[in-house]
Amino acid sequence: MSRVVRGSPPVLRLFSGPETSLGARPLRIPDTSKRLCAFVAVHQGAVSRRHAAGALWPDCDDDRAAANLRSALWRLNGYGVRFVETRRHALAVAQNVVVDLDVVDDWATRLIGHREVPEDLAAAPRDVNALELLPGLSDDWVLFERERIRQRLLHAFEAQSRRLLARDRYAEALDVALLIVCADPLRETAQRALIECHLAEHNLAEAARAYMRYRSLLQRELGAEPDASLTELVVHPSQHPSQHRELVRLRIS
Repeated sequence: MSRVVRGSPPVLRLFSGPETSLGARPLRIPDTSKRLCAFVAVHQGAVSRRHAAGALWPDCDDDRAAANLRSALWRLNGYGVRFVETRRHALAVAQNVVVDLDVVDDWATRLIGHREVPEDLAAAPRDVNALELLPGLSDDWVLFERERIRQRLLHAFEAQSRRLLARDRYAEALDVALLIVCADPLRETAQRALIECHLAEHNLAEAARAYMRYRSLLQRELGAEPDASLTELVVHPSQHPSQHRELVRLRIS
């Protein structure tokens, strides 16, 4: 059992775990207790003890599931760090715990709601796998929340790329656009963000190549064509030189 370091905040990481630590010092908490922390944190509020027990131990009867829940809580509290508050019939994340999901969710809310601060525009992971919530877990409650968070983050990154582009921070906008294209190559709004970055820098050939790669992928995977508005973005006669328009028309015809 790791020794508690006073003055450091308890940290719960869901994007790389679940993992628990006291500040930067890892805590070797049993997996069942960490899964309990993750379940409570994902619900971002109070969750009933019965619901938690049933979701975490679905193959057990009610009495056994409740006993498993009590055991997980007892082991968790044995570290001298309170990650989960126990209320009368409910559980909640303790107020002083830093949860990476909450931090990222607040960041996404500001960007999507056009309320970002300057620091928000600099935040972006280097690895696309950093977008995955609770990797390795396949419980039903994880799968639903993982997809919800994934979609929310992709919307936030698209908003981030557009805000960076509006501030003429082209290289950063392009990095974010490439990140979301790597995360979901078939996502048309991500491809649009990438193409808009190339056009903003007057890299017309790069924009055409990005469009053609996406069109080819879409045809191969779904037997579909890009939305007409995306095609128009690349070949619009009032925005780009005629030589570029003719090149694109020849390639998409």
